[in-house]
Amino acid sequence: MQSQVQPQVQPQVQIGLFSVGDVTTDPTTGRTPTEHERIKAQVRIARKAEEVGLDVVAVGQHHNPPFVASSPTTTMAYIAAQTERILLSTSTTLITTTDPVRIAEDYATLQHLTDGRMDLMLGRGNTGPVYPWFGKDVRDGIELAVENYALLHRLWREDVVDWQGRHRTPLQGFTATPRPLDGVAPFVWHGSIRSPEIAEQAAYYGDGFFSNHIFWPASHTRQMVSLYRRRFEHYGHGRADQAIVGLGGQAFMARRSQDAVRRFRPYFDNAPVYGHGPSLEDFAAQTPLTVGSPQQVLERTLGFREYVGDYQRQLFLLDHAGLPLDVVLEQLDLLGEILPDLRAGYAAMRAPGVPDAPTHAARVAAASPAGEAAREEVSA
Repeated sequence: MQSQVQPQVQPQVQIGLFSVGDVTTDPTTGRTPTEHERIKAQVRIARKAEEVGLDVVAVGQHHNPPFVASSPTTTMAYIAAQTERILLSTSTTLITTTDPVRIAEDYATLQHLTDGRMDLMLGRGNTGPVYPWFGKDVRDGIELAVENYALLHRLWREDVVDWQGRHRTPLQGFTATPRPLDGVAPFVWHGSIRSPEIAEQAAYYGDGFFSNHIFWPASHTRQMVSLYRRRFEHYGHGRADQAIVGLGGQAFMARRSQDAVRRFRPYFDNAPVYGHGPSLEDFAAQTPLTVGSPQQVLERTLGFREYVGDYQRQLFLLDHAGLPLDVVLEQLDLLGEILPDLRAGYAAMRAPGVPDAPTHAARVAAASPAGEAAREEVSA
């Protein structure tokens, strides 16, 4: 089947949001949103993201409270039906505990429904108790990620697959349906916070590498991205600076920086992940968290390039820690205001020959005979 969607202007850097879908009590009011409210809020946030001009919105996958992101393809399809342009992605697709056959078929179906307006990010998941719920062992996390993706990669590229591994039943003469749209598999990002094995995996396949870039200092992100770039070149996919890199990020904005700090502090201090730990000031100094004016967020975000090089995707975590929907929508308005300057800044610094952010239309064109010839000419 050939897609009918018309090619759109391809951004050099896709700028957007990623979410984990947490249900957290607002520490300033004591109110906890219902699961229904939180699920609906994800849709409203995605629609707002498109309204302000963002390129992508990514939803998570979790199967334990207090999260509502257990069915990302359902949420993504619903958002796609209510939007026209924004690209749908995942902030985690659990390659460890989700059957790769299920992933292959679910996301290929979504690819058709969205006319290619989707991709996905694979992750291991760091919640140990979830693994046995799906018959797995958290101690096999890396091995599961490697083996399951090897199968998923083949399922999208081979019409008939014979396969045998350690962690699932063998396949004989199996065909995953539907086949990928236009014969091109969905683009895959391999997401990681701390695992060099995942950077190696992304490089081996020539896929994208997404560094979460929230909890760790810049020096750690630099090391992980540098490893991925070196290995991408080693495996013959192109120069190191042509590797496809994505970064996470975290921000809270107000017109005046002191107001941003005052308003965000109670959420930070009580957040399930880092609350009751380092102070807001110490955490912001040691990680990419930026709490301040829109101009401060703009300048610090553009500074990420200093230690990772030119990259293709920048996602922000904005809806978490109990922040109410109206505040998240306000944050999106402020992000939309600095969006033109973010794009201009990325473009002004960009080195020649760095690839643009991946889209389905561009990848279909690259897979054509003319596209393959052009790619070989650039590599030479």
